[in-house]
Amino acid sequence: MGKAEYLIVLAACVLITLPLEIAGARVYRRPRHLARALLPVAVVFLVWDALAIAGGVWHYAPEFVTGVRAPLGIPLEEVLFFVVIPVCGLLTYEMVQLSLTAVRRRENRRAVRR
Repeated sequence: MGKAEYLIVLAACVLITLPLEIAGARVYRRPRHLARALLPVAVVFLVWDALAIAGGVWHYAPEFVTGVRAPLGIPLEEVLFFVVIPVCGLLTYEMVQLSLTAVRRRENRRAVRR
């Protein structure tokens, strides 16, 4: 896989969780909510990464990243990581909430019928 490995893993994460959006998670359909959930955390961790890279505490193996760097010297793949993985988490969370709500409604209907 080589230099595209990190990107392939991120793309797989998006593809695996995309059906959750189609099934009703509504994460992509609410971009303002998504940005409010994503940006503060992403900024904190991107700054943390930049400081760790600058301090020599952290590095990325060049054979697994494309070499494209975002501002602050962070590899593009790492910036995408702080977007893709939280979005996948939000999709999963929203789908679990939807599922639990459906189960509760079904249980309430059964309880009313009895």
